[in-house]
Formats: sequence, C-alpha cells, structure tokens
Amino acid sequence: MARALYIHWPFCLAKCPYCDFNSHVRDSVDVAAWQDALLADMRHEAELAGGEPLTSIFFGGGTPSLMPPRLVEALLAEAAKLWGFALDIEITLEANPSSVEAANFADLATAGVNRVSLGLQSLDDEALRFLGRLHNAAEGLSALEVAQKAFERVSFDLIYALPDQSPEHWREQLEHALGFGTSHLSLYQLTIEPGTRFETDVRRGGFTPLDDDLAAHLYQVTAEMTSAAGMPAYEVSNYARPGEESRHNLTYWRYQDYAGIGPGAHGRRGGMATFRHKKPENWLGAVERNGHGLKQEEALSRSDQASEALLMGLRLGEGIDIAALSARVDMPEEALLRPSMMQQFGGMDLIWRKGNRVGVTPKGMPLLDAVLAGVIEDDLLFA
Repeated sequence: MARALYIHWPFCLAKCPYCDFNSHVRDSVDVAAWQDALLADMRHEAELAGGEPLTSIFFGGGTPSLMPPRLVEALLAEAAKLWGFALDIEITLEANPSSVEAANFADLATAGVNRVSLGLQSLDDEALRFLGRLHNAAEGLSALEVAQKAFERVSFDLIYALPDQSPEHWREQLEHALGFGTSHLSLYQLTIEPGTRFETDVRRGGFTPLDDDLAAHLYQVTAEMTSAAGMPAYEVSNYARPGEESRHNLTYWRYQDYAGIGPGAHGRRGGMATFRHKKPENWLGAVERNGHGLKQEEALSRSDQASEALLMGLRLGEGIDIAALSARVDMPEEALLRPSMMQQFGGMDLIWRKGNRVGVTPKGMPLLDAVLAGVIEDDLLFA
C-alpha cells in the first residue's frame, strides 16, 4: 500500500541549462483541464494503492509553485478523501524564488502545504546567470524570508562545484546559507547530464567542469561545515537537523511503496513499477482515453527489486538492513554484495557494517558511484 503520493507539475517559465527533469515551457496552461486530469489519475492510482493513510505528499516538477493555490487545494482535498492523512503528514511543494511565486506562498500554506523546497541554487548573481536562473540573489533571499514566515518547514537547494569555483568561495556561500536557520538543505554538485544544454556547451568547449579532485574536496568541506552546524548528511546530497529529514524522499531511499501521478511520474506498488506518459500532451490524451495517465506497468523481478533497494539505500547515512533485504527478495546476502569487495572497501574506510546494517562511510560518499559499482554484484547492477 502506498503511504506517499508524488504529484508532477511539468511546466516551467524557462528550461535551465543543467536540468534533465521532465519540465516543459508552454505559452498557456488550461488549469481546469489539468485539474480534471490530475484528479482522474489520482483516483485510478488510489483504487490500486489505497488503504493506508498518506504520510507524505510531494509536488514536484517542473515548477509546482506556478500552480494556482486553488488547484493545490483541490488535489489535497481529493487525496485526503481517497487515502486519508496521517496526523503529522508532510506536504512539500517545490518552489522557485520569483516574486510572483512568493506572493502565492501564504495561499499555498492555507491550501495545506506545510513544507517548501526552494530552488535558490546559488546566493551569487554571477553563478545564477551561469545556471540560467530567472531570479537574482536578492530576489531569492526575499523569497526565502517570505517562505520562512508562511511555512512550518523550509528547505532550499544550492548547486556547487561550478567551473573554477574555489573552496574559499564555496565556504563563504555555505556559511551564508547555514546562517538562515532552515532545518534542511539540499546541496548538489553540478553534474553535466546527457541531453542538457550544458552537455552541448562542454562538448563544444564552452566551459570545463570542475576537476574531480577539487569537487571531492568541496564535498568534504560541505560535510564538515554542515555537521558542525548540527545538520549532518543523511543522504549523499541532503543535510538536516535530526528529525527534519524529508520524509517523502526517505520513502524512495528506503524503497517503500509510493504512488506517482502526472506526466512522467514513476511509482512503486506491490513489486510493480509504474510509468506515466512523459510529454504533457500525451499524458493528457491518455487520461482522456483511459481515465489515467499510465504508459506502462512492469512486474519487477527479485533482482530488479534488490538492485533498486541497494542503489537507493546505500545513498543514506543510515545505510540498509541487508538481512531484511535478503529476506524480502529471497536472495542470499552474498548474491547481493560481493564479500571480497566489502572486505576490501571496509579496510579502506569506504564501507561500514554494524550488525545487519551496511552503509557507505563519509569518506566513501564522494566516490559513491565507484563504491556501488564495486560492492554490488554485477547481476544486480545490470539487471
């Protein structure tokens, strides 16, 4: 049974050059049509994955803060009717820090949103221009102030390891960020994703990504500063005060079931993977034809489930209960993790084990992809 619900709003005012998310720019959006379609998609999913009160809802995108508050309110009212809400439900909405969107924060809070994830991305105007953002630093900080007054919980994103970024520059940025007193930060190293404008720019020599060794040093700086501020890493790129972790994202990383609706949304229910049509117009057409936006449902093999659980769970500071996973997928532990590599990486302080729990050490987190490729059995990595 799904305990979490993801709602995708695919529209943005502009496509950022680093972004590979399912986001689209449109001249206009028929809000009434989108409301009807999202409600229909939600009802279909609730029929298959209902029965338990929701503990979290996440509006992702795209730019969900472009959604009219009345639409958010209608979707939350329907979700409450279909599933019911846990008393302490976390309802997060991703937001951009434009003045137009910040003006809606109070109404979004009234609609039921109690946590916002704000896409500041940088506190430096030059970096914001490089990242293709539509706001400047002053506008971002103003939106953060409005958000902290409107919502119970506030997180914001920053992107670092930019070309030629020095440790001193990042320390200054992060010290400034930690001074705002939010309970959660998402701090991402710039990654050149396939199919993005930045990939084209790098290929054409427009800029050179930061050296890997320097990027790893900036990661260590990040870990040290956040830990000293009482916000240790609980996932490779996420930092929070104890108890303020994103419950919704923990659902993914702990490999629990969740429902996903809207264009391109993925879901997991009862060993099934669900995929919805990605292009907004295709998703709308599917809902009109079928009453839902599903493109595909796929039964996951034991190997598929083991692979997903490991790749997700080993991102977490808490690691994964390998004995519980072994029982869940009915596979012996040695078929999940290579004993020889576990021993080797353990000796290098890249992997830890305490009883049944296995995790990646702080030293190993900057090398996460290589560590995972080393310890997870090939049959699972390429399942």
